[in-house]
Formats: sequence, C-alpha cells, structure tokens
Amino acid sequence: MPRLPKPSLPAPLAALASRVRARRTLRLVCGGLALLVGVTAVAGWLVYRKIDGNIRTDEATAAALAEHGAERPERHPGRAQNILLLGSDYRKEAGSERSDTVMLLHLAADRKRAEVLSVPRDLRVDMPSCLRPDGEYSLAQNAQFNWAFQFGGAACTIRTLERLTGIRIDHHLTVDFKGFTKIINAVGGVEVDLKKPEHDPNVGLDLSAGRHVLRGETALSYVRARQYVGDGSDLNRISRQQDFVNRLATKIRTDGTLTNPARLYPVLDAATSALTADAGLDSLGELYEVVSSLRALPPGALSFTTLPHHQAPDHWYRLDLEQPEARRVFDAVKQDRPVLAALKAARKEPTEDPAEPEFEPVHDEYE
Repeated sequence: MPRLPKPSLPAPLAALASRVRARRTLRLVCGGLALLVGVTAVAGWLVYRKIDGNIRTDEATAAALAEHGAERPERHPGRAQNILLLGSDYRKEAGSERSDTVMLLHLAADRKRAEVLSVPRDLRVDMPSCLRPDGEYSLAQNAQFNWAFQFGGAACTIRTLERLTGIRIDHHLTVDFKGFTKIINAVGGVEVDLKKPEHDPNVGLDLSAGRHVLRGETALSYVRARQYVGDGSDLNRISRQQDFVNRLATKIRTDGTLTNPARLYPVLDAATSALTADAGLDSLGELYEVVSSLRALPPGALSFTTLPHHQAPDHWYRLDLEQPEARRVFDAVKQDRPVLAALKAARKEPTEDPAEPEFEPVHDEYE
C-alpha cells in the first residue's frame, strides 16, 4: 500500500517548530561547550595543583635564620630583590651534600636590569657556627665557602654570604642537581661545541671534540667537571656552568616551549620537582613573577659576574677577595646600582696592600 505523505504544518507552526529545534540544538551545543570548558578548567587546576605541589618549602632554613635574625643585614626598602640560587649535589663517594654552585641574582627595583654574581666555592670566608645535620654545631672558622652548605645547609650558606657582603638575602632557591638533569631531558638536551676532547674521570665525563647534545648524567658530568678540563680551576667550572645555564634558558625561550602546553608541562614538572624554596618563592605564582621580570628585561640587561678575587698567597687552590673591587660590588648591590659600572670604577682606584692571611689550612677533607 503506498505511504501517504505527512500532512504539512501551517506556515506559522512550521516556523515555530524550526525555532524550537534551533534553540534545542543551541542548548546542546552550549551545554557541550560548557562541559568542555569545565573539564578543561578542572584538568588545568589539577595540573597547576600538581606542579605547584612539587615545590618543597624550606622551613628548616627559615627557622635557623630566624634564630640568628639579629645578626643579619637590614632589609632595604623598595622593590629590589636578592635571590640566592644554590645547586645541591649529593656525592655518594663523599657521603655528603654539597653546593659548589652558588649564584646571587639581583633584580633591580625598576626591573630594567638584573645581575648574577657567582661565588667561587674555594673563596676563603669567615663562617659562623652553624647547626649541622647531626644536631651538633660547627665551629666558627675561616674556611672555604662551599663548606658552609655541607656544615649547615642553605641557612649556613646564607649567613656566611651575608656576613661576607653585608647584602640581605631576600629569598633562596635550592636546585637538586639530579632534578636539573630532568629539566635538560625535558627540553631534549642542550647543545655544546667542544674545541677539543674532554675527559674527567672524577665525574665520568668522556666527550670527543665537536658538537654534542648533552642529556641526563652526561650533562650533569659536564657541569660538574673541573680538574681535568680547561685550566682545572673552579673558576673555569663557574664559567662553564654560566654558559650552560644560558644555553638552557635560551633554548627554552626560543624553541616554542613556553607557548606549547604539551612541551611546557614536562619542563615545569621537572623544574618544580627539583626546587626547594623559602616561603616567599614556594609557589608557581611567586616564581612566575621572578621569571616574568627576567623575560621582560631589555636586551643586554642581564649580566653575569664572578666575585672579584685573587689567588691566596699561602694556598695554591684557595681564593681571597680582590679589593677594592669586591667591596664596590657589594655596595652596588646594596644600593641597587649597576655592578659592572661599579667594577669599572673600582679598577681605577689604587691597589690596596693585601692583608696578612689569617687562615692556616688544617685539612682538605671537604674538597
């Protein structure tokens, strides 16, 4: 039997039915979009919470610094910030945690300039008595700078540096070197170009001349290497580390990582997992302000400097501060003035007679 055609609706009713279907479809689309936005927001919140939760708060250092608050330099007014960056490196063969990498980041109040001051690990300094990991106190002594972290962690390093410079440390970040390798792996490695082969059995480094993309343990060995590369000095290692960190930062900034969430997440996850910070820098929001300040710097406004020094007259692998350059650097940071200009002016001053050394090395257990 032939199918009869459906009766058509009158024009007004047909138009009404069409509008009803359109509204239903619009509601479904809007509901789907709302659900998608909601799921994305929840996922984003979970990712943020996970990454933010990676950062460990250094409460022990805060307590130790508070205990000795009366001896610390006064805070300077204004927006300038001094952030101490520490590389924490546990040496299984030595059974201790050390910090051979110490950099002071100074952010100018107007955020138009920033300086990174590297502190040589072999610099001889007056070190206060510090609470050791075993609950005992170390002796106040004149010793090489990297002993401070081994004796009393970040708190002892901060107190020693503040005593040396008169500069108040506003915040600190400790980066675990093992975690540092995860950051390098997350960006696909960092390329270096060696003019000649490098071999350092102390850290397991074995590289031929030419270009290499360094990852994992090889990258860590590269930044650790000292005795058998270059002139074998800690200053050479500082220069290598500054160059490597600069290469890493340049790659992250220029290869699209910052604008690609799929590539940015593993970098942020690795970076935050490697961090221990004071309460003022232990969140993504607080760290983002620092990173944003650095990204917004004009070209050439970020400088790297190693504290002025000279070979100790009584010990071939110890260093002493070079004056008046070092004093001018400290004053420049405290007064929020350009460090390089202060150094240039100091080098025009008459050379001071070096003081008689007060330090007699007793042992080299903490090399």
